[in-house]
Amino acid sequence: MPSMLHEALLLLFRNRPTLAAELLRDVFHLPLPSFSGAQIVSADLTEVTPAEHRSDLVILFHHEGASLAVVIEAQLHRDPAKRYSWPVYVAGVRARYRCPALLLVVTIDPATAAWCATPIDLGHPGHTLTPLVLRPEVVPIVADVELARTLPELAVLSAMAHGQSDAGEAIGKAFLTAAAIVDLDGIDPERSSIYADLVVAFLNEAARRSLEAMMKGGYVYQTELVGNWVKKGLEEGLQQGRQQGLQQGLQQGLQQGLQQGLREGILQGRAQDVIAILESRGLSIPPEVRARVLTSTDLAELDHWIRRAAVVADALDLLAPSSL
Repeated sequence: MPSMLHEALLLLFRNRPTLAAELLRDVFHLPLPSFSGAQIVSADLTEVTPAEHRSDLVILFHHEGASLAVVIEAQLHRDPAKRYSWPVYVAGVRARYRCPALLLVVTIDPATAAWCATPIDLGHPGHTLTPLVLRPEVVPIVADVELARTLPELAVLSAMAHGQSDAGEAIGKAFLTAAAIVDLDGIDPERSSIYADLVVAFLNEAARRSLEAMMKGGYVYQTELVGNWVKKGLEEGLQQGRQQGLQQGLQQGLQQGLQQGLREGILQGRAQDVIAILESRGLSIPPEVRARVLTSTDLAELDHWIRRAAVVADALDLLAPSSL
């Protein structure tokens, strides 16, 4: 069953199909035309592929008689099966709608993003699928009130990607200010409330406290959907965050429910990623390297080691002073 985080990511594209084209142009610099229309179409490919193949979302863009299909996949963790199903999605959508098709994978976890971006060799000479991966670091930081008003879905995505960083407070302030002083562009009050709840839920604790101080009465979740989601995190997040790390913790209740246990979970998850990458490459890991990685309390250091683990020739090189 899809998690709430998975559904929240897809909600932004369902509510604003043109967000996909905007990101493909601005982030991936693809020379796309100005489309005259965009529509959500069936993601069920049972007519052209086996019944178990169904992508998360398919958006069809139109321009002067031509079309472009974009397959959108929200990915929260590594799933080896996707390396077989993603090429099927692209080929199936291309066959159904008789037009070019792109694969856009959306994730808010750097390690998952790196895994998703690995080219998929289909076996036939010259046939390799390289997913377009919207990594958190390339998502724009929306800290401008006017931009948050005109592109609210991008602002929510920005909070999801950067809410735990130092930019979290500015992102939250811009969105809530836009929602309070003007109507968000073209969306109804209910959707605006869901978006506001999602933005606040993804902010780091310091940013949330700062915004609540500005609001004097504190922030009260406006929608039962997100409110219950966060409440579940308050009840289960501590235990789940410690045991499963960031991604599983997010699926159980987002950051607010994980504040005490989340950091431990993130650190543990990142450290395990470093070890897993080294082991998958067949490198022998000395006890001192393993101990240093597993006891690290520096997220930036662990993220750096994740990247280093994919390229070092010897596990000892991971801790070399020149790599820090």
